[in-house]
Amino acid sequence: MKKILAINFGGIGDEIFFLPTLISLKKEFPASHITLALEPRSKGIQTLTDVIDDVILIDVKGKNKYIELFKLILKARHDKFDMVVSSGGNKLISILLFMTGIKKRYGYDTGALSRLLLSCAMPLNKKQYACAMYHDLIREITDYNTILPEINVEKRETISNSVLIHPGVSKLSIQKKCIKTIPPQSWAKVIDLLVAEGKRVMLVGGPDDKECIELILENVRTKNFENLYGTTKNLKDLAELISSAEKFLCSDSAPLHIAVALGVQTYVIFGPTDDKTLVPQSEKVVPIKASDSCPLKPCLWARRQITCENLDCLNITAKQIVEKVLSIRYEY
Repeated sequence: MKKILAINFGGIGDEIFFLPTLISLKKEFPASHITLALEPRSKGIQTLTDVIDDVILIDVKGKNKYIELFKLILKARHDKFDMVVSSGGNKLISILLFMTGIKKRYGYDTGALSRLLLSCAMPLNKKQYACAMYHDLIREITDYNTILPEINVEKRETISNSVLIHPGVSKLSIQKKCIKTIPPQSWAKVIDLLVAEGKRVMLVGGPDDKECIELILENVRTKNFENLYGTTKNLKDLAELISSAEKFLCSDSAPLHIAVALGVQTYVIFGPTDDKTLVPQSEKVVPIKASDSCPLKPCLWARRQITCENLDCLNITAKQIVEKVLSIRYEY
């Protein structure tokens, strides 16, 4: 098998989840050339790995998504791939793969049509860690089983006693009114408490986090922390910075999955999303959740497309967060 087309539309987090699948394919076919079709917003994934040889940018979120998909079909036919693997759970995916003309087609079982048009239609199990869900696509192709994502960046020396904080979420989440983290004022209190406990605190964020970072800086009381906002120019810079942290504290966002891939001790705020599908069961990753009794939680994506107004699932205090990160107990 020489030329493999992989299709995975989504954000950077989704592409990181997909990496174990690509890594196993590369192990099975060491001489293969893997091309990944993905959204333009996620093209930075190529800087974090050496298993992706080429990319095809397809803007499926834009106004001309059908033209973009037709472009993908033409490109696939022109390049004469030997195999295509797609992560899409839409019932029309099997038609898309069939139209590429690629002989070996692997996707999820979405009904009778998928079983007819695909070489192998695999069951879609969303109630597991997302990396495992994607890896199910190639169970019939290889016995290799890459459990966690791996990224290739030059790791820095660990900064002793450090806590790196990335408070932001993706711009798309903000646009969709998906509130997945605590407010900036609470993040400011977290910084104050960590500094008071003698930790070396570093604050970082990307272009999407500008407003959040500004509000944190307005509310934080201490000046004894490092504001690194704007110092990371791309995903690779961010990954290298995360690799230097003794502990990493973040929201449910792409940097979380970078930290998991790097094996950094990570603490992550979870509200309406499902930690069981988004992080591995590992002592290296500690979910921080409210002790609310909302019967719908986790609800985002499964039951809701936007976050509810109550936000009981994000009723987490700065003290509760610091207690988790430092394994201490405050007197209330």
